[in-house]
Amino acid sequence: MSNATTLSGNLTRDPEIHYTKDGQPNATFGLAVNRRWQARGSDTWEEATSFFDVVCWRELAENVALSLVKGSRVIVSGRLEQHSWDTDSGDRRSKVELTADEVGPSLRFATAEVIRTVRRSPDGAGVSGGSDLSADRQDVGADA
Repeated sequence: MSNATTLSGNLTRDPEIHYTKDGQPNATFGLAVNRRWQARGSDTWEEATSFFDVVCWRELAENVALSLVKGSRVIVSGRLEQHSWDTDSGDRRSKVELTADEVGPSLRFATAEVIRTVRRSPDGAGVSGGSDLSADRQDVGADA
């Protein structure tokens, strides 16, 4: 079975970046996904909004935190995960969140400039393709 999904929507809040005890970065943000349809046999339009929590890890988390802000329209691809817990009052709660494999800007209503990040290896040399919050940035042009 596959649990892959792709959502497109707008960030409901700025991404928040955190680090695990062993230094792994993770970023979270809210995603609002709007759906609009015309009711059958009617001239009226109806609309519904679903809200999702999105979690990103490692280099993706750092790039998301550096690149996106509340209101950004993005396309997120990843897998759905359900988490359950008991509240202090003994009630059972659960939520579904999207663990992102890829996050990108939606170009339906905007343009974007892609900038490749350079990650530093342990010996200090630049390694293309990853990211580091303190890394140099290189513009990616037509020749890249």
